[in-house]
Amino acid sequence: MDKKLNIAFLWHMHQPLYKDPFTGEYALPWTLFHGTKDYYDMAAILEEFPDIRQTINVVPCLIDQINDYAGSNVSDAYRKITLKPASGLTPEEKTFILKNFFQANWENMIRPHQRYWELLKKRGISNSAEDISQVLRYFVEQDYLDLQVLFNLVWIDPQIIRSDKTLTMLLNKGRGYAEEDKVNLAGKQTEIMGRILPKYRELASKGVIEVSTSPYYHPILPLLCDSFSAKAALPHITLPKGRFTHPEDALEQIRKGVALFKEAFGEAPRGMWPSEGSVSMDMLPLVKGEGINWLATDEEILSNTLKRPIRRDHSGNCYDPFLYKPYAVETPNGPVSMVFRDHLLSDLIGFDYARMDPFAASNDLISRLLHIYNLIEDPERHVVPIILDGENAWENYRNDGRDFLLSLYSKLSGHPKFRCTTISDFLDRTAHRERLQWIYPGSWINHNFKIWIGHHEDNTAWDCIAEARAALVRHEETLKGAIPPEKAAALKEAWEEVYASEGSDWFWWYGEEHSSMSDETFDTLFRKHIKRIYALIGVEPPLSLEVPISAEEKGFKPATIPTEYINPVIDGEVTNYFEWLAAGKLQRIFYGTAMHREIKASGIIEGIAYGFSKDTLFLRFDCISDGKPSTKEWRFSINFLHPSHVRINAGIKGLDSKASVFRKNVDDGTWSETGTAKIASERVVELGVPFEAVGAKTGDEIRFFINIDAGERGHERWPAKGSLILDLPSEGFEYENWLV
Repeated sequence: MDKKLNIAFLWHMHQPLYKDPFTGEYALPWTLFHGTKDYYDMAAILEEFPDIRQTINVVPCLIDQINDYAGSNVSDAYRKITLKPASGLTPEEKTFILKNFFQANWENMIRPHQRYWELLKKRGISNSAEDISQVLRYFVEQDYLDLQVLFNLVWIDPQIIRSDKTLTMLLNKGRGYAEEDKVNLAGKQTEIMGRILPKYRELASKGVIEVSTSPYYHPILPLLCDSFSAKAALPHITLPKGRFTHPEDALEQIRKGVALFKEAFGEAPRGMWPSEGSVSMDMLPLVKGEGINWLATDEEILSNTLKRPIRRDHSGNCYDPFLYKPYAVETPNGPVSMVFRDHLLSDLIGFDYARMDPFAASNDLISRLLHIYNLIEDPERHVVPIILDGENAWENYRNDGRDFLLSLYSKLSGHPKFRCTTISDFLDRTAHRERLQWIYPGSWINHNFKIWIGHHEDNTAWDCIAEARAALVRHEETLKGAIPPEKAAALKEAWEEVYASEGSDWFWWYGEEHSSMSDETFDTLFRKHIKRIYALIGVEPPLSLEVPISAEEKGFKPATIPTEYINPVIDGEVTNYFEWLAAGKLQRIFYGTAMHREIKASGIIEGIAYGFSKDTLFLRFDCISDGKPSTKEWRFSINFLHPSHVRINAGIKGLDSKASVFRKNVDDGTWSETGTAKIASERVVELGVPFEAVGAKTGDEIRFFINIDAGERGHERWPAKGSLILDLPSEGFEYENWLV
């Protein structure tokens, strides 16, 4: 019998803590929506494949949130506005719906529903308060009622809908919904949430899945143990004012997580995906001391630990078998086994396969696994860990990823060379471990902690925690002798707020690396957790907590900037090699939660080049290879925010193109046309914008964003949030990059 290579899928189930610490209301709906769309069916699909064994990692604070939604008294800001009769919606609530109820993948979740797509087109690409105020008058009561239903309905797994008569009826109805439909839909959502954890317990008892855990509030354990651990990968990083060294907090996060896991699943967890795959020598003995036998993290941690690069060929196939060995690190509390994720295979599922035919995508993964099998001398003693978010990728797949997973699992089932296994089962079968004397401190993102510390916003948040925690400790020290029950309860709650504020998610959204439509909400929630610490101990919170930590409008400078003046002919062609050679490149900044990277929509634009003459900004739009710019009809607008509010609206239809310039009246907010800009379309689209047209001059900073409406090919915004920042050339620009 041929030996089999072990394939260990680990699906990480996690959502930030959305509950307001003062009101108990959920500020955002994503625990509910990923619960109804992903958490149940990702486990239930395995019942169709008896040979497939997998690991599901559930963050403890997600367990709490799932339990809340499985009850009948959960308070959710989005659900409240969903269930409010459409006839009684206030103008503010209508604006909220138009701004927020299109938060779904437009291509895969909105376009397939004719009515939902009609309403999106009616609202338009922009969800800015200004633009929504302009379209508000076109929406009638039935529009809002249909939106209330459709937004919630598309966030339910298609397979669950097909298996339920009520949900199938709502889907087939399509439009013209009644108030009763919303009530029935909300009841189904609660029902689905109540099935998630029982299904996990059932499948775990059958050996189909192993359930593993993370620290309770998903903190970065190495940073709790010692914030200076960030210096290992980034020696020159700027850290918060005070060194944060509280391994006792890290230990409590682990203990609380293990205790809730035991309560939820009736047994202790054997393994852990530490938050963001973050590891260090400081946290390993804490984990082992609480009964955790294995950890999983990223291949870059292994590479930096061994000081050996992980080599890959031009197709990304790894040819270093040491990646697929099980390892062990000795700690004062005993050895901890470790496995390291294949970064490329995990990312292919998380990001790339969504753009492929499901059959072709599954074939590609199987071929890559066969490459690893042929690489390894003894497959039985090796494992390929494929680890990624269990929820965020699937909205970018058609049919919620089911077609891909069915194709993949069918190929893996009964395969003569592969065994799909839980991590514990593999480790139980394989006694041998490669010994590591040390583990490199870092996370699964670039083997460092830069996402969570170092930016001034991140550091400010760490300082807030440290100051509030110190105030709590001082307060405890003043309570000598017997502590009254009410004060003891308040102290316990205050420490709970400390632990909640240490969660990684607040820091994920601070800084420049990530952004979302909900940055303001995350910032507010974080500061509320800190404020409540002070409230519970009767101390006036610092006034600084009234000021948002997150920058109101994030700006991004292009990675590639112009090296000298350009003066292209505006003819829709790259006339010669040198015409745009010195240009800079605008990179579309993507944001999302699907393991750090977001899928690009189909769209029509592949890239945008830019450059300057002494008095003009030039932009060149390059269409994707199948975009056929000479035959497509599409539009774009360039929205200048600084130094003045100017908008350039351009329409492209074959070889015909026109660009009009509009300026905003600061007194009444209206827009008036002030002229045209030079534009041409052929193989590319070229545009020239005089500095004067946008109220700018040499040396100024300009800020803008670009909206692209490609019709059936979708809508794009460059960047996805915030604005692009360009520095117009100074008087000495032509000499700055001059070389002899």
